[in-house]
Amino acid sequence: MSRKLYKKLRETAKAVADTLPQPAFYKKHAPIIHRVDEMLATHELILKCRAVLDEYQLECAHGLCHCETVARDAGALILIEASSRGLLDADTVNLCIIGEIAGLLHDIKRKEKNHALLGSIEAEKILAGIGMNHRDRKYISDAIRNHEAFKETFDALDEHAQLVSDALYDADKFRWGPENFTTTLWLIVEDHQTVPETLHKTFREKMKGIEKIKETFRTATGRRFGPEFIDQGLTIGNAIYDEMSEMLR
Repeated sequence: MSRKLYKKLRETAKAVADTLPQPAFYKKHAPIIHRVDEMLATHELILKCRAVLDEYQLECAHGLCHCETVARDAGALILIEASSRGLLDADTVNLCIIGEIAGLLHDIKRKEKNHALLGSIEAEKILAGIGMNHRDRKYISDAIRNHEAFKETFDALDEHAQLVSDALYDADKFRWGPENFTTTLWLIVEDHQTVPETLHKTFREKMKGIEKIKETFRTATGRRFGPEFIDQGLTIGNAIYDEMSEMLR
């Protein structure tokens, strides 16, 4: 029963997602997204960090695909925000690379309690091992420490560090939109072997938490484009909940 029900709900989620427009963030900033994707695929330091991830057993719902998407969007947010913050081009490119690495590594301890803190410590070790300088390591580890929602944040080292931290947070929270209901949710219920009745019981409360994310975006770009991601996710989530309620009667 559970497998067939979840299969049907996942099909519903995909069908609803297919009716939604591409988020405006990706349409407006397509050239920047493309540029960052190229860096993600070719930059030597990024590739070293990407290779290190193969040694970690990432949590199934926040695995490599999730981390690469967060990395891409974090890098893009940094490039977009940099011009309005008066950063020099050389600084911007370096910060973009740092943001992408932060995105790749941000969930390496996702399976553990206090994963943001433990992930920041582990990232520091990884980056020291590949020879990254102390300042850039600090930017990344602090950003990872600050990437959870509704948790206390820690002061950034400087304005560049703040940008990396804010961009990582917003890129990660973009994933609470359609991706959460078309992919992440189903990986979680399968991994935890959650029965539909349990999912149904907690679903509305979890949706309220996701709704609150709209108020937490940290960059100007995130505040402009982030709520659309969340609203699209909630549209899919409401369709899932309505169908699940009907099927469980």
